[in-house]
Amino acid sequence: MSALLIFVGDWGHALAAVLFAALGIFLLRRRDDTPEPRLIAAALLMTSCWALYISFGSVSQPLSGIAESARNAAWLLALFVLSRRGPAGRAGFSGGVAAIYAAVTGLLMVVTFVDISWRHLATDSELHRALASSSLVLRMMISISSLLLLHHLYMVWPSRERGGATLLLAALAAMWAYDLGLYTVHYATPARSGALYALRGLFMAALAPVVAIGLRKGMSGRIRLSRFVAFQSISAAALGLYALVLIAASVIIQMIAGPYARMIEVAAVFVMAVATILFLPAPRLRAFWKVQVAKHFFQHRYDYRAEWMCFGETIGQPDEDASPLSVRVARAVACITDSPAAVLMLRNDGAGLSVETEWCWGDVGEAADVTAETTLYLERSGRILDLRALSEDDRRAALPEWIERDPRSWALVPLIHYGRIVGAIHLARPPADRRLDWEDFEMLRAAGQQAATYISEAQGQQALGDARRFDEFNRRFAFIIHDVKNLVSQLSLLARNAERHADNPAFRADMVLTLKESVGKLNDMLARLSQHNKPRAEEPRAVPVRAILEDIAKSRVRQHPVQVSGDAGCVLGDRSRIEQIVTHLVQNAIDASMSGEPVELRLSEDGDAAVVEVVDRGTGMSADYVRRELFKPFSSSKPGGFGLGAFEARSLAEAMGGSIAVESRPGVGSRFTLRLPLAQVIETANETEDRAA
Repeated sequence: MSALLIFVGDWGHALAAVLFAALGIFLLRRRDDTPEPRLIAAALLMTSCWALYISFGSVSQPLSGIAESARNAAWLLALFVLSRRGPAGRAGFSGGVAAIYAAVTGLLMVVTFVDISWRHLATDSELHRALASSSLVLRMMISISSLLLLHHLYMVWPSRERGGATLLLAALAAMWAYDLGLYTVHYATPARSGALYALRGLFMAALAPVVAIGLRKGMSGRIRLSRFVAFQSISAAALGLYALVLIAASVIIQMIAGPYARMIEVAAVFVMAVATILFLPAPRLRAFWKVQVAKHFFQHRYDYRAEWMCFGETIGQPDEDASPLSVRVARAVACITDSPAAVLMLRNDGAGLSVETEWCWGDVGEAADVTAETTLYLERSGRILDLRALSEDDRRAALPEWIERDPRSWALVPLIHYGRIVGAIHLARPPADRRLDWEDFEMLRAAGQQAATYISEAQGQQALGDARRFDEFNRRFAFIIHDVKNLVSQLSLLARNAERHADNPAFRADMVLTLKESVGKLNDMLARLSQHNKPRAEEPRAVPVRAILEDIAKSRVRQHPVQVSGDAGCVLGDRSRIEQIVTHLVQNAIDASMSGEPVELRLSEDGDAAVVEVVDRGTGMSADYVRRELFKPFSSSKPGGFGLGAFEARSLAEAMGGSIAVESRPGVGSRFTLRLPLAQVIETANETEDRAA
């Protein structure tokens, strides 16, 4: 052993002796008449004497242990009394535990006799070596038995009353675990145990503050290891144990492999090191390890404070490049359960749920909606669906096929705000696959309610923004009306003067010029307002759609080629509104098409409806834009557009009992399908009702 290790070992044990003596004296000065504190104080003072004995004798001497046996006996006596009295004694004292205490007592007596015996024998004798090896084995057995007794005491101690006992028992477990490792290494390779023996003093000195915190009333209750620290510490301990296994394997190989030891040792270390590099970073292994740590070291699966802070930080990212709120909500809920992907669905106009966005899931553009009946079931029950173990009631609520068939499906979390469902989040199963339990349900229910609040607030802000934009539009419209009023006044004056000066050539020339200017101004205003102006609706009547399409095509003949094909019967509606709808769709198609590329108007019948398809081969639109932006007010893909045309067209169609559907692909083109009810079908239905009446 080097001089440095001897110095560290001697003074390390001296420091441990001082600290444990101070702790023993401090505990005795409490003047507590109960036996437990006095026995613990005696064990602390005995530990101090043991460390002082090693310091005086120097760590350079062979492993000795009469003082260590006395230290172990003092602590085991304290543990025995704690097991029979106080909170731990309420669980009773089994015969098996008593037998272990009796066995350890016998081992202590035997090892003390062996330690006294082998020191009086010649060091080169066979009996000396046999007794020394037996002493090591006996000490390993004592360490193992002591750890078993510690584990039993910890398990029978009521969890709510453990308090400082937890830290005290942890310090004792660390002490005996170090002893076990020391004696195991010394038994296998005596030449390599010197450093562990020398460093034991510093290790014991480091345990003294832990014992002090455990014995200080009220202090231990306020100290809690965070899950992060626990996970990292246990991971580091596991890696250390793995390193010890590597060292032990190399030692065993050197002992039994003979001339091939070096080659086998290098190969074994290489294989184990490569396995460590490959498997330790794996997400599934890390997730499994986190679950096991939470399960065995903490009362609850989740660290609620940390999870809630992470949830809020994920949703409230202040960065300019932050993801949209919908993506952040899906990610925040998924991260709680370590789910690798999530899909957010929001309530649509049909009272169902439609896919809004996804986080790390992949393409969900063609995903079917959740039906209104299933949405109502989720709203009324508030249940979080475990998709891997659906109940009978859950199975009656038919889910879309893409959810049921996806092997990643794990849970469906409804987002409920004041009793009304605003959406749902579909979670993928975590890397460490497991069933949902009560803690998952409670955590996801609270997170779902909070996410629903964020989404409802965002939707309210969006509605408020739309209302403000409508208000701004109305103000601009008022200015235009004012200009129209001025033009009307000017034309009224012109009309009155025409009665008196109609024969004056100069007046006629000025009148023509004024009329041209007025027409130009009116055309400018109409160009600005034509897609927003809603003329007074006429009474519904039979309207020939083919004639409307041909008139629109003729009006655009000098602007862009428009082709009309097919035929259908008359529809029941407002001619001006139908013209306004088709004109808007045709103009959009022309704007999106290349010059000379014709726009097609296809007319047909489908059951009780006339179908008008406006087809172009222009730039097209993405599915995301069609789903989110196309029919929203004030959302336009054209520079300077008001973004009300598509919104108004669909509103007009729905007012006449029709609908507008869109199919579009970027770079391919778009197809707008307008469906209007046929006039003769409606008239026949009315006649049938009249006869029945």
